[in-house]
Amino acid sequence: MSLYDTLRHFADSYALAAMFALFALLCAWPFRPGSKDSNHTAAHSIFKDTDDGE
Repeated sequence: MSLYDTLRHFADSYALAAMFALFALLCAWPFRPGSKDSNHTAAHSIFKDTDDGE
């Protein structure tokens, strides 16, 4: 078995599972308990230090 076949098998199985697990974790991260304050801060940080055009 060549190195290419070994890496291809790894990418098709374990790496794919690891990438899916990372994707699911990153999608669920904002919904964890106790993250409401940090989410609110991040969502409203764009409006910080603005004077509404006045």
